[in-house]
Parts: sequence; C-alpha cells; structure tokens
Amino acid sequence: LHEIPHEDPMTYEMICQADTVGTFQIESRAQMSMLGRLQPRNFYDLVIEVAIVRPGPIVGKMVHPYLKRRRGIEKVFYPHPKLKKILGKTLGIPLFQEQVMRIAIELAGFTPGEADILRRAIGSWRSTGSIEKIGERLSTGLQRSGLTRNYALHIFEQIKGFAEYGFPESHAASFALIAYASCYLKRHHPAEFVASVINSQPMG
Repeated sequence: LHEIPHEDPMTYEMICQADTVGTFQIESRAQMSMLGRLQPRNFYDLVIEVAIVRPGPIVGKMVHPYLKRRRGIEKVFYPHPKLKKILGKTLGIPLFQEQVMRIAIELAGFTPGEADILRRAIGSWRSTGSIEKIGERLSTGLQRSGLTRNYALHIFEQIKGFAEYGFPESHAASFALIAYASCYLKRHHPAEFVASVINSQPMG
C-alpha cells in the first residue's frame, strides 16, 4: 500500500469523472453524484468526500453550504477567530466529530472530558434526550465567547445532525486512503483490478 504514489493526477481525473465503480467507498450513486459536484483534486478533498455523503452532514444541512463555499458562491466566514483554526480546512462548516469537540473546548469552556460526554450524547440523544441539556450549556458557553445566540443555535442544530451518523476525521482519512488506493489501481492496472473485483464476488 505504501508504494502507491501519492496525489496521482490521473487518478484524481478519473475520480472527478465519477468513474469509480468497483472502488472502495466512493462507488455508490450518492457518492458518484457528489464526486461530480465536489471534484476532489487531492487527498484531503477525498477525506471530505467520504465524510460528507453521510446522514449526519445531510440532516445537519452542512452539504450545500460547504459546496457553495467551495465554489465561491457563498463567502467563507468565521464569526470568531478561533473558529478559523478549528474549521478552516472545512470552510467554516463542522463536518467532523473532532471539530465539534474542539469548538466545545475552545469556545464553550468545556473540559476535554465534558467534550467527550458531548460526543457520546450526540450518538445517543434520540433515545435519551441528553443532548438538549448539554446543548444548552454549549449554547451558553458559545455566547459567552461573543458568538450570537442565532449562531450558537445554528451550530447546535448542525451538531445534532451527527446523531444520524457522522464520521470522525481519522475514520474518514483511513477510508479515503483505501478509496484512493483502489482508484489508483483501477486507473493504472485496469485488467488486474477488474479480475480482482470478479474474484471477490459476491461482494455485498
């Protein structure tokens, strides 16, 4: 795996054309549709691609704002200087669990342990309702840092979307690495790639 060249332009050209049937993670209709819109040109783009086509970002209404900002249709802005450091790689949109935890720690006064409680509450709020209580604390903390109540509520609604299944950044990066490797093999060794896919049937 480590011998596969990094950031191969021909591989990304194939990915941008959504020619990804048989590859890892990015071969579904939803992923192929997003590939055409997101146009991944480097590894971190692929990390975002893997993570953004999930129920969490979709329910949390993060997908369209991210795509608009990426295309320059919507301005990227950070209502607080610390948010640029936390959300800079995702254009001001929280797409990963780690970003949510850092927002809680650096802007809402949470300890790392409390931020982990928030992360766990996100995953179980549908059954316990615990997210509402900790969410109120998050909102209050964000406002103390100078953010508006509207922005604090907006962030909280996005965070609640993660309960529908969102990715940690580390998980998305691991998946993106295998997705890239499978795409590289498809692009540069198509006969061997197809033979391997056939040998792996039924895949499911």
